[in-house]
Amino acid sequence: MPFKTNLRTLIESVPGARGAILADWEGEAVDQFGKMDDFDLKVVGAHNVLILDQLRRALARLPGEELEELVVTTEKWQTLVLPVTEEYFLVFTLERRDFLGLARVAARRCQRQLKAEIC
Repeated sequence: MPFKTNLRTLIESVPGARGAILADWEGEAVDQFGKMDDFDLKVVGAHNVLILDQLRRALARLPGEELEELVVTTEKWQTLVLPVTEEYFLVFTLERRDFLGLARVAARRCQRQLKAEIC
């Protein structure tokens, strides 16, 4: 199953979902699907992957701690960033509503599917 199919399923399963992107450790887009502008989605993906990567590096100094997910909340948006592998990340952006729990469950499912495709 192509990456885009998994990303599309994620977007279609969560109310208010705006975009999902699979990015590498440098923030470069591998594949994406969204209801928002492609360029904006790539920018959101790149910046959030870099933040997550820096947090992972900081946590690597603490024994037994590994970053599982990052949630960035602004006035209008929520963005979830999840490591898929050491080098690839899922970035999922949605409108700020009361669907964060549903979004997290759906993002974790997509994360597992992407990991299975990559590995």
